[in-house]
Amino acid sequence: MAAPAPLRLVVGEEELLVERAIEQVVAEVRAGDPTAEVRRVRAAELTPGDLAESLSPSLFAEGRVLVLLAAQEVGKELATAIVEQSADPADGIVLVVVHSGGARNKGLVDALRKAGAVVTTCNKITRMDERSDFVRAEARRVGGKITGDAIGALLEAVGSDLRELASATSQLVADTGGSVDERAVRRYHRGRAEASGFAVADKVVAGDRAGAIEALRWAQLLGTPSVLIADALADAVRTLAKVGSAGRGDPNRLAGTLGMPPWKIRKAQQSVRQWGPAAIAEAFAAAAEVNADVKGAAADPDYALERAVLRMLDARGKR
Repeated sequence: MAAPAPLRLVVGEEELLVERAIEQVVAEVRAGDPTAEVRRVRAAELTPGDLAESLSPSLFAEGRVLVLLAAQEVGKELATAIVEQSADPADGIVLVVVHSGGARNKGLVDALRKAGAVVTTCNKITRMDERSDFVRAEARRVGGKITGDAIGALLEAVGSDLRELASATSQLVADTGGSVDERAVRRYHRGRAEASGFAVADKVVAGDRAGAIEALRWAQLLGTPSVLIADALADAVRTLAKVGSAGRGDPNRLAGTLGMPPWKIRKAQQSVRQWGPAAIAEAFAAAAEVNADVKGAAADPDYALERAVLRMLDARGKR
């Protein structure tokens, strides 16, 4: 078995993926040395001397994984020490440097890349198509598969939190024998889907005024965060705009161009004819306003959401 690479760089802000990247390194090290020690420390709390001590060999040459968290926070002196000391680690010691990405202390990231660090990227997952890809990959990771319609239903039921999506996907794969379809998702998450922001957005897109208000109030009653509902409304409008501008084509062929799964395109194609350019422009304005409202601009986020939903519904049909 080849020895694990001694220098690892984990870059990004998606906490679940960062944790998994670290766990993967630890698993690799312990596959060869089950007694290897793992030390996690916030990088900025170290001095260059502390770092040197942590990377020095022990008396009995035990393996060790040193994880430096939040490396973007370190000062220039320590950043230099990390680069210099990572160049010649003792046998059996693996250094994992975790950096959030972005411009802060980017020079440290560049230097470690240049030094030959094995890099794992953990970018924040924000777009709906990225979350769909995550769920699909998660199902494969635990030995199963999930249909496109089931992914859509799961996102509606669970929301955007990766930990919850990972947990739900794993549970569904286990409970269905490995093949997850929409019926399975609806069965296991009955009630949650109806209370989600996506359920509200679906009712708005369909022009169902009573259903949209009912779904909104039910979601609020069950504590669905206002930000998630606002995000779902904005995502629905963006989807209508993109699908409408693409024309009526094969969803499977449009998926790559539009950057969204075929099931989502197919769903939008059924409604987009009722949303002309003026309607979409008005809905965009309402979505932007409520997004600011739920993040602090409004005194009453619940009222702001209801006002936005009604504004979007009134816009539907405008040309």
